[in-house]
Amino acid sequence: MNKQWKQFADGVKAIYKKDFVPLHEPTFDDKEVEYVTDCVKTGWVSSVGAYVTKFEEELAKFVGVKRAVAVVNGTAALHIALKVAGVEADDEVLMPSLTFIATANAVNYCGAVPHFIDVHKETLGVDPFKLDSYLQQISEIRNGELFNKQTNRRIKAFVPMHTFGHAVHMDELIALAEKYHLEFVEDAAESLGTYYKGKHTGSFGKVNAMSFNGNKILTTGGGGAILTNDETLADYAKHLTTTAKVPHKWEYVHDEIGYNYRMPNINAALGCAQLEKLEHFLVQKKALVRKYEELVVNLEGAALFKGPAHSNGNYWLQTLILDESLNRDEVLGFLNDQGVMSRPIWQPMHELVMFEKCPAMDLGVTNILKKRIVNIPSTPLETNL
Repeated sequence: MNKQWKQFADGVKAIYKKDFVPLHEPTFDDKEVEYVTDCVKTGWVSSVGAYVTKFEEELAKFVGVKRAVAVVNGTAALHIALKVAGVEADDEVLMPSLTFIATANAVNYCGAVPHFIDVHKETLGVDPFKLDSYLQQISEIRNGELFNKQTNRRIKAFVPMHTFGHAVHMDELIALAEKYHLEFVEDAAESLGTYYKGKHTGSFGKVNAMSFNGNKILTTGGGGAILTNDETLADYAKHLTTTAKVPHKWEYVHDEIGYNYRMPNINAALGCAQLEKLEHFLVQKKALVRKYEELVVNLEGAALFKGPAHSNGNYWLQTLILDESLNRDEVLGFLNDQGVMSRPIWQPMHELVMFEKCPAMDLGVTNILKKRIVNIPSTPLETNL
C-alpha cells in the first residue's frame, strides 16, 4: 500500500488517540453502572422487571411506534416478526443477499425459503426498480397472494434491510409490497436513529425488528426488539416470546409452541441507560463522518459512503467504497496490520452452502459491492468536535 494509506491509518489512530482502534466498541459510564447495580439489588434480573417495561416504552416512543417487545437478540426479533406477520413453512421471503446471515436464518427458522434480491449502489439496500422488473417476470397473483411461477411457492413477505444504518428507497418498496400483496417487515437491526424523510426506520412495516448487540449504536449486551403499531400483533409477539404461557397465578399452561426469547431485566437496565445517551451518540457519529471526510480527500482509489439524500442515517458502520484498481483484501490486510481494525461486508447469502440453492434474481450489484466495501472504525467519539 502507498503512503496515502499509511497517512489514512495514522489519521484514524489520531482521531481515537489509540495505537489500536477496534471496529466498534460500546460506550459506558456511571449511568450504566447505576442502573445495572440497581437491577441486581432488586433481585429482578431475569425476563420480568421494571427495566424491561421502561426500555420497551422508551424505545417505542423514540422510534415512533405504539409497541416494542424486547427480546434476547435481533435474530429472535426478526424470527417472531416474520411469524406474527404470517410467514409459514415453505413460503418464500424476499430479502437482500447482501445482508448479515441473521436475516436469512430468521426466515429459515420459520420453515420458509429465502429468495435473494439485488441491492442499489445508492443505498447498499434493496433495489426497488430492479425488483419490480424481476417480479413481473417470475411471479403472478392468485386469489390475492403472490406466487413464484418457477417454484409454485407463495411469496409471502418482503424484508428490506437498512445497511450500516442507511435507509433504503422506502416509498418505492412500500408501493411494491402493496402492488404484489406482500407483508412488509423491516430488518432495522442496524438503523436505530436512522430516519427516512423524517420518519424513523423500523416504523414502516407491519411488524419490524431491531438489534442491540454489543457492537450496535446502542447495546443491551445482547438484545433486540419487535416493533409494531398493531397492538394485537404486539400482544401475540409478547406471548410467543414468553413460551406461549397462558397467564395464571400458579398453573403452567401453554397454548402453542412458544419461545424463551424475552430480554432479561438486567440487559434492559443497560439499555435504559444507553437510550438516555442515544441522541449524543448520533451527534458523535456525524462528527466522525466529518473527520473521515477530511482523511479520505487525498486517498486514492477509495471514497467514503455518505448514504442517499432521503436518509438521515445513523452511520452505524463507516464505509469505504473501493475502486476496481484496489484489492479489497490487500486494503484490509494493511489497515489491520497498522492497528486499524477493518472488516469486509458480509459474504453474500447466495454464496453460503446452506443457501446456495435458494431462488435468486440477478445479483450483479451485490457481486460487485462485496469486493469493494471496507468498514472502518466507527465507535462514537468521546469528545465534542
